[in-house]
Amino acid sequence: MTRRKPWEVSDELWAVIEPLLPRRERRYRYPGRKRIDDRKTLQGILFVLYTGIQWEYLPQELGFGSGPTCWRRLAEWQQAGVWAQLQQVLLDRLRAADRLDFSRAAIDSSHVPAKRGRSRPKVGPSPVDRGRPGSKHHVLTDGGGTVLRVSLTGGHRNDVTQLLPLIDTVPPVRGRRGRPRRRPRALYADRGYDHGIYRRRLRQRNIVPRIAHRGQAHGSGLGRIRWVAEAAIAHLHGPRRLRVRWEAHDEMHDAFLQLAACMNLARRAF
Repeated sequence: MTRRKPWEVSDELWAVIEPLLPRRERRYRYPGRKRIDDRKTLQGILFVLYTGIQWEYLPQELGFGSGPTCWRRLAEWQQAGVWAQLQQVLLDRLRAADRLDFSRAAIDSSHVPAKRGRSRPKVGPSPVDRGRPGSKHHVLTDGGGTVLRVSLTGGHRNDVTQLLPLIDTVPPVRGRRGRPRRRPRALYADRGYDHGIYRRRLRQRNIVPRIAHRGQAHGSGLGRIRWVAEAAIAHLHGPRRLRVRWEAHDEMHDAFLQLAACMNLARRAF
């Protein structure tokens, strides 16, 4: 059996994605050049995401369309909120299949060096890389390591600043009878998230904070549960384009990050 390449979009996944894409009616008079097929363009975007190749070197013989076309389509779909909608649909599908664990959640972040866009808001001097410019990928997962939300900040931002934004932007996950789920019962995190005010705000949201305390010796045992967030980040950084930030614009790098999260969910859903 031939293994499917990571940038190939299956029929099942395309059936979910296609209705979410914005429609553009072709003009009756002066219609111009025919629009390149959306599915092929998406596979070209995924090819860049997984291989890390530059847009201008996208192989034309694979039928993806030109690099500038794929770049513009990615920007268009990011602005239209396609990836957020896709994450919602895939999370609903996973909950309907009883593959989400809202009994607990885990949060973590990872720094990536930035080679361009040094003056952008979401690029900053890294405290772990001798002040070199970089960005951070923040990830919130359920108890089984399924990505619930991801976000992008500058490399200088404290991890805890994204704790509440990630929690509060989890969409209402449907798929089963009863009220949709948005909140885990408990949140597991390392010492970087140990702030009293955030513990109180988690309790106000009926979430039990399971956060390691600063100044205490290692061996709390929380790592046996929150390791799923580290594993999710490792899978998220499987695509080469996310290991180093080459995008000058924040929204384009965030588009790659959100798309990678969608593909992570799709692997679990199909």
